[in-house]
Amino acid sequence: MTALGASPSSTTPLRTTVQVKVSAISRTWQYKLRWRVELFFKWIKQNLRIKHFLGTSENAVKTQVWIAVCVYVLAAIHRKEHRADLSLSQMLQIVSVNAFEQVPLAELFANLTSQDEAAYSRNQLMLWD
Repeated sequence: MTALGASPSSTTPLRTTVQVKVSAISRTWQYKLRWRVELFFKWIKQNLRIKHFLGTSENAVKTQVWIAVCVYVLAAIHRKEHRADLSLSQMLQIVSVNAFEQVPLAELFANLTSQDEAAYSRNQLMLWD
């Protein structure tokens, strides 16, 4: 992997932090690009629930990220189409718990809201008779 400014045919990476002759604008762009990469991985950890990669090859990492993105997008589409009151993270949690059950998503989320309402009414204390 080579840094910005390195020639593609070069076998040694260019170390931009050691170079003194890099202009301030070039250095600024490098830090901005690095910050975008950091934000991307932060988003992946927070939203796609990838805590660690299962493989070490480039193909394994790309496959795991793409599968997680697809699941996230499908959950977002389902949430929008069905106007679900649940947050996207709650929906993904429910799907991860019930991953191997053959229940339609609409039924799964409908059962969840009715169970929540029943549990809330059971635990609610009566102030007056």
